[in-house]
Amino acid sequence: MFQQLKNIDSAFKHIKLFSYLLIAACVMISSYTVYKSYQSSTDFKNHIYILANGKALEAFAADQKTNTPVEARDHIKVFHEDFFNLSPDDKEIQATVTKSLYLADASAKTQYDDLKESGFYSNLISGNISQQVAIDSIQLDMNQYPFFFKCFATEKLVRTSSTASRSLVTQGYLRNVPRSDNNPHGFLIEKWEIIENKDVNASSTTP
Repeated sequence: MFQQLKNIDSAFKHIKLFSYLLIAACVMISSYTVYKSYQSSTDFKNHIYILANGKALEAFAADQKTNTPVEARDHIKVFHEDFFNLSPDDKEIQATVTKSLYLADASAKTQYDDLKESGFYSNLISGNISQQVAIDSIQLDMNQYPFFFKCFATEKLVRTSSTASRSLVTQGYLRNVPRSDNNPHGFLIEKWEIIENKDVNASSTTP
């Protein structure tokens, strides 16, 4: 009888130990499942699919701080291209410059008004001159806020008889603003000024 009780007690201990091990295994499996589900959800959020020409292209989302310098430089580039890429058409000039003014504060509007008052845009139209800008480099200081930048570019003024090149250097500051359709990068250029805009060379396009 005592042997039977001893066997029952031993069996109960084994069952108890097995139950503890089973519960621990269930907890570990559940925790692992939750972790992998969260990881999969995070990975899914970081995958972006872009439809281009009828094809789904995969892109990857990155941390905003990682993208800040890239977006800042692109904001500066887009602003300068909209402000300085000009055709000899009054409505076209107005449209492109207006796009650029959404990306900057009143300092850009002041530069535009000064150029307009000096007859710069009228001369482009009357002379049938197209102006194109190519960004050479952008220096960006991310160690201060607002972010200071200096932009180096080359302008080409294309006439019927010749093409003139000009060296363009501008500088200003960038601060964060809410994103919008007119300002997708979420930056605003402040205290913008043209510090150099001088002739480099001119070449004839006629024989």
